[in-house]
Order: sequence, then C-alpha cells, then structure tokens
Amino acid sequence: MEYYAYGGACLARPNLERLPAGALRVMDPFSPLVCLFYQPSPRAGGLFRSGSRAFLNTAYANCYALLDRLLHPPEAPRLNLVGLGDVGGTLLTGLKLLGQGLGEIGIYDPDETRMARYEMELNQILPLEEPLPRVVCKKAEELFQCDALLFTASRGVPPLGQGGDVRMAQYGANKDMLRAYARAAREAGFSGLFCQISDPVDQLSRFVFLESNRDVSGRFDCEGLLPEQVQGYGLGVMAARAAYYAEKEGIGFAEGRAYGPHGAGLVIANAPGDAYDEALSLRLTKLAREANLQVRALGYKPYIAPGLSSACVSILQTLRGQWHLGAVPIRGVYFGCKNRFGPLGLELYAEDIHPGLQARLEACYKELEGFEG
Repeated sequence: MEYYAYGGACLARPNLERLPAGALRVMDPFSPLVCLFYQPSPRAGGLFRSGSRAFLNTAYANCYALLDRLLHPPEAPRLNLVGLGDVGGTLLTGLKLLGQGLGEIGIYDPDETRMARYEMELNQILPLEEPLPRVVCKKAEELFQCDALLFTASRGVPPLGQGGDVRMAQYGANKDMLRAYARAAREAGFSGLFCQISDPVDQLSRFVFLESNRDVSGRFDCEGLLPEQVQGYGLGVMAARAAYYAEKEGIGFAEGRAYGPHGAGLVIANAPGDAYDEALSLRLTKLAREANLQVRALGYKPYIAPGLSSACVSILQTLRGQWHLGAVPIRGVYFGCKNRFGPLGLELYAEDIHPGLQARLEACYKELEGFEG
C-alpha cells in the first residue's frame, strides 16, 4: 500500500490507480483517509464513506474534481434552478427565504417573461435579519457554472382527475428532456451536485447518471457524473405526509422512517427497530402514498409541500452536510433513504432494522432494480 498527501487528505493507493497532479508520497497514513480503487461499472460507487474512511473510484474521469470540491466546499454555494413551474416557483421562494448563506440562486426557464417576473419579485423581498440570496437570470450555457443544479422542469404532468401513479406517467417525457442536460453536464465536466426533483425522481436520477456516462455509441465510459453527484428529491414530503396522518390518527411517529421511491413502492415505518409495527406502518404507507390524490380530489395540484419538504428543505440540508432524505445510489439503484453528503462523500444512515421492515425494504429495492426505462 502506498500513501499520498493531497488536498489535506491521505490517498491510500493499493495498486496502480491513477493519482492527481500534486499528490505527494508520504511514509505513513493519516486522517482523513481516502482509499482508491478502480471499478468501471455503473453498479460501483464513485465517492462514498464507510466508517471513518472514504472510498474513491478512479475509473471516473472527474473523481478528483469531485474530491477537491468536497474537501474544499464553497463558503457561499451557488445554485442554478431549471424550471419555474409550480414546483420550481415554490422551491425558489423557499430558497430565497430560508437560504441564508447561499451565494446566489440562478434561474432558467424557456419562458423569458416568467424568468423576468421571478427575478423582479424575489429580489423585492425584505429580509428579517440576515441578507437574502440574490436571484439572477441565467442563460442555458451558464447552467453548469454552479455548485448544485436543481432540475424541476417537467413535461406531461397529468391533468386533475387522472388516476393511477401520476408520477410514473411523466417518466418518458421527462427522460427525453433530461437527456440534453445529462449530456451538457458531461461536456462541462460538472463537479457539483445534480438535484433531480421532477418525477419520478428515483428512476430519472438513475437515467441522468447513466446518460451522462455514455459515449456516442452508448457505451458506459465513466466520463460523466459520479453516481453520488446525482440525488433525487422526492422522499422528504412522503415522510412529512406520514407524520401528518400519524398525528391525525394518534399514531406515534417520533421514530418514524421513510424509504424507497416517491410514489408506488414507498415504505413508511412507525419505527425502524424493535418498536416496528407492521399494521400501523402499512396504514401510514397507504395514507402517505395517496396524499397527493387527496389534494387533487379538492381540485388542486399538490406542489406546495413537495416543493418545500422534498426539495427546498432537503437540498439545504444536503448543502449543509446534514442528515436528510433523498434517493441515492446503492449498487446502481437510486433508493430513497436517510443520508448525508460531506467532505468524504456519501454516507448512509446506519441503524438496526426490524426483520419485517427489512423484508419490505428488500422487496422495494428489487422492484426499483428491475425497472426498465
């Protein structure tokens, strides 16, 4: 094993994994330790943490650019938001009010008058105490000049009254639209975070990652985004909906958990360990999964709670290195769970899981793994 000092971290090199320019050989390891490995597979991780160590896959062309960004995060992150529809407008308003410490929020929408309207109105909001981040209109070619790209644009949103899983109904149209952005991220050598917010977030996150790593022949070549650079934001509102209905029905939810996809396949648990109750958990899962249909039955599209709980709050928690809910890569599948993204990459929240809940999680994972789109 060879050790190298780089950017304040120690790179552990077991074989002949490529090294970044400026890495200096040292005799003894030190903390933080980043273990290098080479595995050019879409099922392998890119940069993730396990215990006190991080693991970095040098098969990815941009692996050291991402490591540099995480080891030396910006003091005031810059965000670019694509899409100013219902969810995008709600998310933008939340970020403006809650995003103290952000550098700026760039906005982009094909409708230039809509962009102009949001730029004017959002920059006319008075702060309570600390200065609020400035909203700036962006051009398409500027979108990946940021620390995090927030993608809310959506096509084919089902009309009110349509039944079934309205989220999955958007997959085809949104996938076609996202292809150009995934390719643009690849061409830009983007080292920031790609936040997938439009539905279905789990499947589209996987698509963005894979598409960014395909060459002109469709071969997976590790020249695009690392898997951990893409995260889907849809699970936060499902946890919030479960908590809402738990309170309504007098069910304790202090240790409640949410896992899996934003929609069909969702797993809600009243607690993760010994206190897990299968019947209560299945009841809460059904209520949370169908909550959007209850809003639609009133004649409204449900976008306020998703725009704030799943997107605004969860993204700010991500940028601050806090535990949050999001769909992250686990052996090639984007699976919703509690996680955080810090200086040593992606870290999953570890805790004891009840066997009954474990069986539900495994079934959910297998269903997502088998998705063909």
